[in-house]
Parts: sequence; C-alpha cells; structure tokens
Amino acid sequence: MAHPLMFTDGDPLLHRVRAIALAFPEAAEKVSHGRPAFFTKKVFCYFGGSQHVDDEWIAHDAAIMVRPDPLDEPALRQDARFWVPAYLGPSGWLGIDLDEATDWREIAELIDASYRVTASKRLIRALDELQPPDIVQ
Repeated sequence: MAHPLMFTDGDPLLHRVRAIALAFPEAAEKVSHGRPAFFTKKVFCYFGGSQHVDDEWIAHDAAIMVRPDPLDEPALRQDARFWVPAYLGPSGWLGIDLDEATDWREIAELIDASYRVTASKRLIRALDELQPPDIVQ
C-alpha cells in the first residue's frame, strides 16, 4: 500500500529546500514514504519527518532530515533544535524544524554536509569544482 502524501507541493518551505537540494550535482527528487526525498544514488535530504517519543508519534511536517558530518554530529545532538527521526535516527540522521526564523545558510550547510556523507567521490569532486551558488535568497 502506498503512503499518503504528507506535504503540499506549493509549500514555500519545501520550495526553499528544493532549490537548495537540487543545486547539487546529479541531485533529483522523488517521493518516499509520502515525503519529498532528495537523492543521487542515496537519499541525502528528506522534507518532513517524524519522531517516536514515549510511545507517541510526533510529526514534523515543516522540517528536514539529514545525515550530518560525523565530526559535527555530537554537537548537533546536543543542540535542542535537532531531533532524532524515527527509523532513520539509528543510522545517524537528524531532523531540524523550519519556520519563518530559519537560518537558510545553516540549512544549506546541513544539506551540503549530508550530500557529502552520501554522495560518491566523483560527485563530491564535481561539487568542489563548482563555484558555490548563492542558494540562500
């Protein structure tokens, strides 16, 4: 059975995340488990997610889930803004909510780090050869 869609395509936060994520070499978008997922061969960013806390499911519909740089992960886990996603958390994924006060440069850096954790060496070289786009507008 297919998952129901858990996003609105016209969501302005999704639009911002999409612009950042699709700027990476060979990045594409698909719907996975009802949510937008950005990937090359592996997913590097999800829009939206959920967490399981004390037998309760908490939806984070305006959020991203990423795989942080392993060197940054311990500090991010200490930051109260980050949460551990259900299912993906044990594999090192973290989530952060988005709103009108979001620092889009920080979000771009988190997505960049996640891309680098999941992408091939060839794609990382291609990324490093690019002039960094001003993806935060």
